[in-house]
Amino acid sequence: MMATIWFCRGVPEHLANAVEGYTTCGPDLAERPAANATIAGSEPYDESVLADLSNLRVIARSGIGVDAIDLAAATRHGVMVTNTPDAPTTSTAEHAIALMMAVAKELKGSAERLRTATGNYIADQNAMELDGRTLGLVGCGRIGAAVKRIAEGIGMTVIVTDPALPDTVELDELLDRSDVLSLHVPATPSTVGMIGSEALARLRPGSIVVNCARGPVVDTDALVAALESGHLLGAGLDVTDPEPLPPNHPLLNMNNVVVTPHVASSTHAGRRRLEAGALEQAAMALRGERPTHLVNVDVWSG
Repeated sequence: MMATIWFCRGVPEHLANAVEGYTTCGPDLAERPAANATIAGSEPYDESVLADLSNLRVIARSGIGVDAIDLAAATRHGVMVTNTPDAPTTSTAEHAIALMMAVAKELKGSAERLRTATGNYIADQNAMELDGRTLGLVGCGRIGAAVKRIAEGIGMTVIVTDPALPDTVELDELLDRSDVLSLHVPATPSTVGMIGSEALARLRPGSIVVNCARGPVVDTDALVAALESGHLLGAGLDVTDPEPLPPNHPLLNMNNVVVTPHVASSTHAGRRRLEAGALEQAAMALRGERPTHLVNVDVWSG
């Protein structure tokens, strides 16, 4: 009998040949209980969901983060969880740099002043020149390292805090020295809320905050307060808390804040890598092989 794979966004056209030999379904959630594997987006997989998916053998995330998945529950149910840590690196790193540039050069505010014909364009422009400035990276895995390489290429000094790496600075020192803060850590008990009012106050006046990691890493109310006080030049956010922001949220109405809807990895090439990588991990699990990017390693008994 053919294994069934459920796709959270339907089967991508470029994977049509790759899914030959499988039964496919999705994105209708009503079809998911029949699945032996799911190609997962950001939809939740908690105990109540997993209890209804008795056929499921693997959840293959088309991305890095697995915070929407209860890993302990998946392990109890004997369900493998995989991710695609290499696929979004380039697209997400470029997006982080794009947000930094957009805020530093005041693109949103400048375009709005032109649209409304306010005049005094040069006098009202308060852009930052990034050459010679210091970029502080919180987390320097695949994406952070790519951001570091690009930033150094435009003349920035880059400092890093990352407990997994040797010879990096402490967070407080990084905050004290940074003109731009860029976040590249998962949402864990130790990182949720780590950039709150005290952390933001340590940043140099006129600094920029960029978040392409997870929204809860930043205290949203504290960020709004730091922006409204003028302590920060601006912020570039691909992730927020809550996500998405409600239409009337103050962050969406600030000309010094650029918010994108969690799309940093969603270039054409990035999506293809994510989708193909997730399918490859699912196929390995369905063949009885240990996936190369197995997250809940305790589930493996093969």
